[in-house]
Formats: sequence, structure tokens, C-alpha cells
Amino acid sequence: MSALYRGEVRHLRLRPRRHELRYSVFMLLLELDQLEAITRSLRLFSVDRRNVLSLHQPDHGNGSSTPLRAQIAARLQDSGLGWDGGPVRMLFMPRVLGYGFNPLTVYYCYQHDDRLAAVLYEVHNTFGERHFYLLPVTGAGEPFRQQIDKRFYVSPFLGMEMNYRFEVWLPNEVLRLAIRGEDDTGTLIATSFLARRHPLNDRELLKALLAFPFLGLKVWGGIHLEAFKLWRKGVALNARPAPPREDLTLGAWPRPGGHSPEGPHPGAGPDGSVRP
Repeated sequence: MSALYRGEVRHLRLRPRRHELRYSVFMLLLELDQLEAITRSLRLFSVDRRNVLSLHQPDHGNGSSTPLRAQIAARLQDSGLGWDGGPVRMLFMPRVLGYGFNPLTVYYCYQHDDRLAAVLYEVHNTFGERHFYLLPVTGAGEPFRQQIDKRFYVSPFLGMEMNYRFEVWLPNEVLRLAIRGEDDTGTLIATSFLARRHPLNDRELLKALLAFPFLGLKVWGGIHLEAFKLWRKGVALNARPAPPREDLTLGAWPRPGGHSPEGPHPGAGPDGSVRP
């Protein structure tokens, strides 16, 4: 199930000034049980050692040398969600030429019968802090809808009194993920990632590398450039609070069925469907 996804990230801010950005990226989806086999099969990608493209496990999770699979398994087992130890697939942007930055890493946590049991969202801010939101998955149809209160500071242009709403599709030929941030007034921001699947081999990695030779720097620089644009537009700044004592927030069960009350997410077609 490991793969490479190439697509587009879109951010849309609605208030107090409308602000939109789009940028193309590539991400890898790796089955954490297969990291050793994956790195043996590729020349351009390695795990926990230098290469043109790489995954350094301490960049993620709790920052320790404990393998990510063991870390995620421990969090799931402690959560009481009833996970039975099935596959965990990690969606992330790799280090490119030794540098990487992931604002959001997504762990799709499956049961042994290949049903999606939960999604773990690992959020990094530009201050070197990280936090995790673990949300159970309910319902039989896609998209799976989840929601949780914001607990972690990510931007000086966003307050803490917000709620996140997620729409999640299983990563197949097309990968879809949408996130909305709401405050007391309604939807404030909307983010989506739409991408197409490519085989994980050296040829596709080379094509992605040539298309995005400075992926991590592009993301890091883009965050700061857009922050400057928001400041120029007069969007107010919010003070940075201390990070939460616990690095994991466990989500409540989402409301079953139906469409999100705020309507289709960014990138949706006229009928509300998402197209890559």
C-alpha cells in the first residue's frame, strides 16, 4: 500500500480579509511495518540515514529513537479505541537533501480487516513544537467526518478558540483530505489536499525530486511569506500561549452521516464532490 502522491494543497482564509494560496507538493504514504523492506528496494530513499530523500523517524512522533510504529501503537492501545493492531500508514513529506518540514503528518490506523479505525494527526508549528490529535473513525461511507477542539497554537493569525472539522477519504488512486477551522462566527479557514497516486519506485521519486527540489524549504518559506502578506493586510496577531501539558488530544465521536453543515470543502465541484 505504500505510494507516492503528487497534488495540490489549498488554503483559504475567509475573515477578516480573504486570503488564498495554492501550492503543489508530493508526499509519501508508507506502511510503517514495511520501512525496512521499502528502504532496501529504493536507491533514492532511506530511513534514518542520509540520502537524497529520507525519513528520519525522530522528526516525528515524540522525537525519540523509538520506531514510529511502536510509538503509534502505544498511543492507540492506550486510547481505548479498540484498535486490533492492524496496519498504520503514514502520510508525510520526506526530507529532501537533508531538510524537511511537515506542518501536518497523517497516520491512517487500520484494523486487521482493513477497516479504518482512527486517524492520528501530528501537527508541527514553526516554533519547534508538536501536538497530536487522535480521532476515531465511525460510519461506513466516505468521507469520514471528524471534529475536535483546537488545543495547539499553530499561527499568530489564528486564535485558540476554534474547532477543527475533518473530512477524510481512504488513500487510494486519489487522496483527499479536507480540514476546516471554525470559530463562534463560522468557518474561518479551509484547507484541502488533493493528489493522485504514483508507484513508489526510484523513477517516480526522481521525477518528484526534479519537480520539487527544495520541498521542505518551499513549505517553510511559504508559511513565512504568507504570514507577511496577512500582516500587510492588517490581520490581527494573537499571542502564543504555552503548549498543552499533554502532547495528545483524544477526539470525541463524530456525528454520523450527512454533509458537514458548512457545505462543501475547498476544491469541491458544483455538486460538492472533490476532484483532483
